[in-house]
Amino acid sequence: MNILESIIMAIDSIRVNKLRSSLTLLSIAIGVFAIIGVGSLTSSINSTVEGEIEALGETTFYIFKDPKIMMGGPHWKKYYRRKAINYLQYQELKSSLTNVSLVTGTGFSMSNTIKSGNFETNPDVTLVGADEDYFVLENRDFAEGRSLVQSDIMMNRNVAVLGNDVKVKLFPNIDPIGQTITIKNQKYEVIGVLEPKGAMLGQSQDNLVFIPITHFLRYFASYWEESLQITLRAKSSELMTHAVDEAIGAMRSIRNVKPWEENDFEIETNEALTEQFAGLTSYLQWFGLISGGIALIAAGVGIMNIMLVSVKERTREIGVRKAIGARRNWILTQFIIEAITLCQIGGLIGIILGNVAGGLLGFAIGMKLHLPIDWIAASILICTLLGLFFGAYPAWKAAKLDPIEALRYE
Repeated sequence: MNILESIIMAIDSIRVNKLRSSLTLLSIAIGVFAIIGVGSLTSSINSTVEGEIEALGETTFYIFKDPKIMMGGPHWKKYYRRKAINYLQYQELKSSLTNVSLVTGTGFSMSNTIKSGNFETNPDVTLVGADEDYFVLENRDFAEGRSLVQSDIMMNRNVAVLGNDVKVKLFPNIDPIGQTITIKNQKYEVIGVLEPKGAMLGQSQDNLVFIPITHFLRYFASYWEESLQITLRAKSSELMTHAVDEAIGAMRSIRNVKPWEENDFEIETNEALTEQFAGLTSYLQWFGLISGGIALIAAGVGIMNIMLVSVKERTREIGVRKAIGARRNWILTQFIIEAITLCQIGGLIGIILGNVAGGLLGFAIGMKLHLPIDWIAASILICTLLGLFFGAYPAWKAAKLDPIEALRYE
């Protein structure tokens, strides 16, 4: 029995029965497309997010009022009742830590319109209250101008740093440094412009304006109601555990948390955030697996049907083969290989389309293409098992045909 000959015969069967074979291959391709498409998209998302988080360094960690990534559930009321992390608490924390090299407190205000002269942005600019350490901790480079400095914060200066998207909209043909922008009737002098960083998960990382945290809290938030995000960097990886423990102890003391009470704030490391995000995308992966699995089961039934019809049509051929000495296991193997070949062709189409679709969608939301090698290998294995399982019965039926009866078949 020649394996290559069996594969060629399977391809000939597809060519002879174009409509029937095309429908079967389509169902296989759809199932694999769902699996690979979701796998490609989630792999690209996870890879990009991991890269962004790793760029911040393994010694960086965060303090939030609420968990950074929440999937709902019964705990939202508990988080809602927590007191905000205010600026005074941030200052007290910053002055009390010994195992960290940098600490920054950040506030955010969404959906702002920024104006300058006759130009204005869409009402989707994020206003960020920051201090002199923010840009170092977030690894943001400057295209021109300077960063915020400590005197800007202490003297509450009306100065601003622009993201590239805002710069392009407000100052398309002129140098923005020294120009004036207006945010809700407050005027700011532009002192710097950040290097473009692109989008992630469909959200631009350049559609931002940064002002001193003190000015932000005075005009765009409340010292007591605005909850800050605190970002910290340990002095070394060896001191990371000590830095986290020190920060927890200091925050509990500052927020008057009793010894028997749980923390009323969240500490997150980059590793924990990566794991939480991977858990979030796993729901999307399960959706792709389940929907693709259903389509593949339906495709398997189609494979069985097309192979049974093929056995019926080739009854005399089987009889001739047996009459000249073909063994039963040769016939059995031949039809199983044909079934597996059909599945692999459909699977190959699904793999190509799934990677293209996942890559295009990932590109649209700012993700780098990442081929899911493990998902591709799993799809090839699934298609092999699909052909083996659903091709077994037609192959067994062909193998047990009586040669005399098969030769008489019209």
